[in-house]
Amino acid sequence: MRLMNTNMIDISVVIPAYNEAPSLEELYRKLTAVLVRTGKSYELIFVNDGSSDDSLHIIDKIVDIDPYVSAIHFRRNFGKAAALNAGFRIAKGNIVFTIDADLQDNPQEIPKFLRKIDDGNDMVTGWKEKRKDPLSKTIPSRLFNYVVSKCSGLKLNDYNCGFKAYRWFTLENLNLYGELHRFIPMLLHCQGYSIAEVSVRHNERQYGHSKYGASRLLKGFLDLLTVLLMTRYIARPLHLFGGIGAVISGMGSLILFYLTTIWLVGIRPIGNRPLLFLGILLVVVGIQFVSTGLLGELISHEQQAKSPNYIIRSVRHGRKQQNDQLPKISK
Repeated sequence: MRLMNTNMIDISVVIPAYNEAPSLEELYRKLTAVLVRTGKSYELIFVNDGSSDDSLHIIDKIVDIDPYVSAIHFRRNFGKAAALNAGFRIAKGNIVFTIDADLQDNPQEIPKFLRKIDDGNDMVTGWKEKRKDPLSKTIPSRLFNYVVSKCSGLKLNDYNCGFKAYRWFTLENLNLYGELHRFIPMLLHCQGYSIAEVSVRHNERQYGHSKYGASRLLKGFLDLLTVLLMTRYIARPLHLFGGIGAVISGMGSLILFYLTTIWLVGIRPIGNRPLLFLGILLVVVGIQFVSTGLLGELISHEQQAKSPNYIIRSVRHGRKQQNDQLPKISK
């Protein structure tokens, strides 16, 4: 959750960095040039995610010469989600940008995001339409984006683009950990915020190497299951676990019904058939899923009583009646 700060400015830019020392100063110069031209107040927040290169000293040098720059240094590498979460907590901007430190995204695109925000969108995410990456990254990424779009109901071409812009209040209920930064648009969409997408130029990597590869595809789909549970089923876990349990138990019951039928017509014995053990196993596993859903419902009920899971856009009250206009109660 973001820490509230009353001294808000126009724009904050959160920059997670892990072993990106060669590109940091160039990125700083490009961001500063663009933000100055906008005429808006701004700040840059570098989050050094436990880099083992010279990133710490370069970032500190930038902080020393520019009062509009802040830095957060992690003791070790905690991951991009943690770095973004830390930056969001201290950001003061009415609009918060995120951009990767590898210079593959062009800061010149910032005004395009601002126009989309001015159109009334709560969040704007970039789309690397002409991606300058090898097939080992682009093909898994396209599959990932397709599956997430289908599961979330929010069609985006590029969920994982690091170049994004948020209205500050969208970050209030956003708690990132693990690899959940890939699903920020889905998380905010499920909270009722409006999401837009803009095409951005994507540059070839000039320095260093990518920290991600095709191996993250499996992790991404496992994280998708986590996000679905957190968004669609957090208030109704029985619908998820009960549904799965009903299907599994139903399959087991059909197997047992089949075996019972052939036993009744005289095709015996059935006690030594593997199919019998499979049917019993499926019924037991299905009952366990349903039981888990029921326990989840009890926990969810307690949590709902303490902290409702809805987010209010605004509250309006009608004009209050004067005391002398209130209806009299006859004695």
